Parts: sequence; structure tokens; C-alpha cells
Amino acid sequence: MTSTETSTRTARIKEIVCDVLEIDEDEMTPTSLFIDDHGADSLLAIEILALLEKEFKVTIEQAELPRMVNLTAVHEVVAESAGW
Repeated sequence: MTSTETSTRTARIKEIVCDVLEIDEDEMTPTSLFIDDHGADSLLAIEILALLEKEFKVTIEQAELPRMVNLTAVHEVVAESAGW
């Protein structure tokens, strides 16, 4: 996988998360916490998970939700599920 592919995927993940959380992308950092910093809840987390599965054509177990606390962690979970 090239750095361009990684950057494109990371940008798309950020776009999805920010759309669901209804925040501007410049408010989100790779390590800002969805719940503590952006007011996410479990329903929004499930919505994010569903959109990521659809976008990247992967299956992500709901058991992974506790790991998905920020963009860095979400990218790791999606990458593991997709085999990147």
C-alpha cells in the first residue's frame, strides 16, 4: 500500500466520522477522542461503524467499538478488517 492510498483512506475515514459527528474536519485531530472531545455516543459509534463497513466493503465486529476512540484507532481497525 502506498502512502497516497493511506492518505486517501485516512481522509475518507475522517470525512465519514466528521459527517456523523456533525463537526468540521479541522476540529478533528488523529488523537482527539470522539466521546470526550466531540460528544459522540454509542448510537453515533454504531452509525460510524456501519458507514465504514459500507464504504470500505469490510465487516467490523461491534466488539471493536471500544477500540474505535479516535481517528488513529479507527484507521487501525478498518485496516485490520480490510487486510491493508
